[in-house]
Amino acid sequence: MTPQLTLSQIGQISVSVKDVERATAFYRDRLGMRHQFTAPPGLSFFDCSGVRLMLSRPEGPAHGTSILYFRVPDIQSAHRTLTGRGVRFHDAPHLIAEMDTYDLWMAFFYDSEDNMMGLMSEVPKPSAG
Repeated sequence: MTPQLTLSQIGQISVSVKDVERATAFYRDRLGMRHQFTAPPGLSFFDCSGVRLMLSRPEGPAHGTSILYFRVPDIQSAHRTLTGRGVRFHDAPHLIAEMDTYDLWMAFFYDSEDNMMGLMSEVPKPSAG
């Protein structure tokens, strides 16, 4: 019998960009992400709490990108801060779902390469009694 394989931990996410230098500046300076290193030919890496984000030009025809959701403790404050840094938002923070113990809020923005990204915040509900 072969051992069961389950995939559960993401080690790296790649985002296709048109201009690696411009995208590196955006992620580093506007989003405040920690830049790890650049590597030839045209790769840029960031640390996202143990998950590595790689920015690179697409190989072959571009097929779009996945949406990265950045967890923030206070979505309203994060929205104000990023807007003040010149980040272009698709929408304002809004309630997505009311869960048992928290409300899920999201807001979507664009990076310098027009990739959509998201902010997410799980706002705890006040405990009853």
